[in-house]
Amino acid sequence: MSVALQLNPLSASLETDLARRLEVVRWFELGEDARAQWLKDRAPEVVAIVAGGHVGGPTQLIQALPHLKIVAINGVGYDKVDLALARSRGVRVTTTPGTLTDDVADLAVGLIISLLRQIPAADAHVRSGAWPSGEQPLARKVTGRRFGILGLGHIGGAIATRLAAFGPVAYASRNRKPVPYEFHADPGVLAVASDVLVVACSANETTRHMVDAGVLDALGPDGWLVNVSRGSVVDEAALVQALETGRIAGAALDVFENEPQVPEALRASPKVVLTPHIASATIETRKAMADLVLANLDAVLRGEEPPTPVI
Repeated sequence: MSVALQLNPLSASLETDLARRLEVVRWFELGEDARAQWLKDRAPEVVAIVAGGHVGGPTQLIQALPHLKIVAINGVGYDKVDLALARSRGVRVTTTPGTLTDDVADLAVGLIISLLRQIPAADAHVRSGAWPSGEQPLARKVTGRRFGILGLGHIGGAIATRLAAFGPVAYASRNRKPVPYEFHADPGVLAVASDVLVVACSANETTRHMVDAGVLDALGPDGWLVNVSRGSVVDEAALVQALETGRIAGAALDVFENEPQVPEALRASPKVVLTPHIASATIETRKAMADLVLANLDAVLRGEEPPTPVI
């Protein structure tokens, strides 16, 4: 039986359906020595890597698998896969686009409201029993804010549609889009024009640390940052410094540079709202993602064109 390497935990249904098709090796549960021995003994049997976008397909692993046919990503990000290497080896790379657009956009809006209205702090205020002793400090209004979206692809566009009900929307992207929102070619200029800057662009070498100290300074002491893209798009050290020195008002983050490791400075800050990369984490969306992972896998293993290829 051919083998699939599973690089991180997946939904129970996806794991079950995957095991019906291939022998599954839970790679993330093996230590370095066990991995090395396994590859020595069985590398030629592997035809598939299945992983979340935050894990991707490690270069050395792809190089070690002579008969690999597909890296099936359970997500939309493929920045953790060397596409040139995969192409040179004849390995297909697939993602699950479209399935998680609504959930990511919904979470972005939820994070904005949570951040400005201080919902986590208010929840803690009630739970701690502090309410009878005093009111929660006043929060900030959401309606009427200027919203900037960095990256206006499918997800960014869905976020814009939702935020337009609250206030004016502007965006920055590689190209101007046929949309009724103000366009800025430069992220720093967009930040100046925004009260809330939402990061929704793809993660790649050109967008790494795109939100740097300069962009954060442009956002300013009355501005908020929200990231539902990838942690690598934001210079996390610069963000921590900006928060600690009051150069921005706050941040809401679903993604981090070295997740699941989150800097203590962010975890301890009262100016941030943090979620553990849950943008697509609903029952409905994870089911749709799983179905598309399997459809891509099945097609490639049959020698057919996968439904949603990257390459």
